[in-house]
Amino acid sequence: MILSYKYRIEPTRAQALALSEMLRDFCGLYNAALEQRITAYRRCRVPVNYVMQANELKAARVAEPNLARWSFTAEQQVLRRLDKSFKAFFGRGGKGFPRFRAICRYHAAEFRVGNGLTIRKSGKIGFIGVTGEIKVRWHRELPSKPSSAILTRQNGKWYIVFHVVVAAIVTANEATVGIDMGLSSLAALSTGELIERPNWTKQAKKGLRLRQRALARCKRGSKVRAKRRELLAKYYGKIANKRRDHLHKETRKLVSRFGYIAVEDLNIKGLARGMLAKEVNDASWAQIVSMLDYKAANAGGSLHKVDPRGTSQTCPECGTIAKKTLAERVHRCECGCTLDRDVAAAMVVHYRAFGFWPGICRGALSGPVAA
Repeated sequence: MILSYKYRIEPTRAQALALSEMLRDFCGLYNAALEQRITAYRRCRVPVNYVMQANELKAARVAEPNLARWSFTAEQQVLRRLDKSFKAFFGRGGKGFPRFRAICRYHAAEFRVGNGLTIRKSGKIGFIGVTGEIKVRWHRELPSKPSSAILTRQNGKWYIVFHVVVAAIVTANEATVGIDMGLSSLAALSTGELIERPNWTKQAKKGLRLRQRALARCKRGSKVRAKRRELLAKYYGKIANKRRDHLHKETRKLVSRFGYIAVEDLNIKGLARGMLAKEVNDASWAQIVSMLDYKAANAGGSLHKVDPRGTSQTCPECGTIAKKTLAERVHRCECGCTLDRDVAAAMVVHYRAFGFWPGICRGALSGPVAA
């Protein structure tokens, strides 16, 4: 498995300025490469690819001294980044054409460890073009030597993300669980448990309102507006950190208890654009699924995704389908089954993934449930 290890770095003022200049030049290279592709196709109908642009990179470094200051392989990664954007554009059927990037929104650069970025014996790191060594907060050890890394700037702070190949440590047991992402609770388990939802956005609503109003009163383009926009971004970052920390803890608990986890294969992007956008984004369903996926795999278990159609409408006792509105939070069936709506859906998810109901041994049921 390839895992990411993120560390805070503390450059000096001169080093931070140099890193900012490096990102600025990389952004200019990205935009120039994008303009070359657009112009070549419009004028000559010639599709420019990564190999063609990479072959011209040496000449571009000679013509532009600012580019020659930085790592050659890091600039190759900028061109690969653009190439990935075009491949994704064609993969989506021609939707979402790559756009020019603003300098203020270009915050990351990829490096090869040992070529452009080096980890020194002192525990500090160095970049080509940046004077001196940069301090790193090693809050945990790397399991092995990283192959690549990403330098990123977030809310005025600098971080380095190392990509490390690690072997899975088999700690998972044979226990199974079905999970239903909820609205009133963060998630419901097929065991009948509910994971409480902290409602991070609701808790931070007052602070967000004050900062958004302060930003709205500023004149566009002014220095005060830029400062208040930065304060608002930092506040959003604190909310995101709290959410991420909580989700890491909850998903780790689930992976420690259950080796095989089942969830609904939801169209989360579509739900995040609908009437439930605020609830879905606040709960961060996509982040939960992503964390469960890699943590289960790292523990020797697995994550199973099932068809979400009808899970909340199906009775886990008799399989009868009874339509319910979103306002109905309790599942009641004529067979006498009365459960929390999300718990009942989690039990159906469990059956669809593993073929048996929670609490019953494998293979005890032979007939499929009504869907």
